[in-house]
Amino acid sequence: MSLKITEDLIARQTPESQLIIRALMAKIAELESRLNKTPQNSSLPPSSQHPHDRPKNKPKRKKSEKGKRKRGGQPGHPKHERSLIPTEQCDEVVPLKPSNCRRCGEELAGEDKHPLRHQVWELPEIKPLVTEFQRHRITCPCCKESTCAELPPGVPCGQSGPRLIAFSAILMAYFRQSKRRTVEFLQTLLGQPGSTGLMIKHQNLVTAALDRVYGDLVEHLPQQDQLGIDETGTKQESHKAWLWTFVAAGFTVFAIRLSRRAAILADLLTDQYSGTINCDRAKMYWALGLEKPPDPLRHRLQWCWAHLKRDIQALIESEDHQAKQLGRDLMRPTKELFEVWARYRDGTLTRRGFVRLMKPIRQTIDALLLRGAFSGNPCLTGMCRELHDHRDWLWTFVAEEGVEPTNNASERSLRHAVIWRKLSFGTQSANGSRFTERMLTVIETCRQQSRNVLDFVTQAIEAKLYGEAPLLLHPGA
Repeated sequence: MSLKITEDLIARQTPESQLIIRALMAKIAELESRLNKTPQNSSLPPSSQHPHDRPKNKPKRKKSEKGKRKRGGQPGHPKHERSLIPTEQCDEVVPLKPSNCRRCGEELAGEDKHPLRHQVWELPEIKPLVTEFQRHRITCPCCKESTCAELPPGVPCGQSGPRLIAFSAILMAYFRQSKRRTVEFLQTLLGQPGSTGLMIKHQNLVTAALDRVYGDLVEHLPQQDQLGIDETGTKQESHKAWLWTFVAAGFTVFAIRLSRRAAILADLLTDQYSGTINCDRAKMYWALGLEKPPDPLRHRLQWCWAHLKRDIQALIESEDHQAKQLGRDLMRPTKELFEVWARYRDGTLTRRGFVRLMKPIRQTIDALLLRGAFSGNPCLTGMCRELHDHRDWLWTFVAEEGVEPTNNASERSLRHAVIWRKLSFGTQSANGSRFTERMLTVIETCRQQSRNVLDFVTQAIEAKLYGEAPLLLHPGA
């Protein structure tokens, strides 16, 4: 039934029935739009899509002219193999010399100055290293008072050493194992007895050891020139919570809070922050971009073009023909934007050339957004008016050097945390949230700085046991 016939049928109804019918039609359209959402046209994570579901608009790959290729490396591709380590780094070197000639059987003597090297890697037998401290209690012959020897500095009062504590924390946080699975790993592979209660004690020890490291990074957040910020939902006990990430050039900070409001940003960034923020279009970021008084030379926000591209794709897939046409018109300059940005990022385009090429692209997109804002189409007016009214936040990466057009850095930092959340269903207490945010912060920051996370956490625990100040992770520490 066409739209015209439907309108005619509606017109024949009573005014009350017309209101009900139109409300139901609007609700149906909204539900259909939800069903059609995919990671390609919305902010849904890729993991929400079944691996067998092919995107509707994904072009089919062309078959090779030489026929269907087999899987794996193709003939003539560069060889990739593990390189040999220096001989002096080997634990054992076994020289192998032939005793007789393989043709005539004559005895052989001498040695080859350049023998063929063959290295075999093997795991040693893994067994715990147990140190027993015998604290003698001796009675004074004079006053008859007994005195017991104290443990040496750095020796924990429990039965777990610093490296074991750090290792169990890494298993739970870095390799996303549950407490029970971590205990099974330690018992099966390392011969180390344990329990879930012991893992909780390890978590609390690691949280305390990393407290100063974490606090120092939080204090350095307001001093950064640029931050990528994003958040994702999680749970703390039975409460809704949000996992925030703040990605700077040399470190990353995670925070779990029970709110998604702008007050969280004000608390962590304080009123001292004056840099640029890469983010999506969530309303809690807007206060950071609205300076009082406004500074036309300073753009505080950069809205993510990757998010906007998915919204444009949603317009293209819409049933509304006007929205579909505007989506197609917006997608063309958006693709040009990413092509020009790729050339500039790769160094094949100068900064001056980049700014020059972006000028007509911006003019085209601004005009299209204005067209959508005054289209009178409810599918377009809200989105286009919002983008046009705050269009400066779309082009900060052109006005300020060093700013990226997308928020991909913070989304990449959240990927590990999101997978961990799917496996653990959030945290069960505030102590668990503190452990999670500190470990995620250290893991991601060590990755950025090419540090060994196990060594760093072990050193932090040792510093805590010795009563010393831990190593810090902020750049220049």
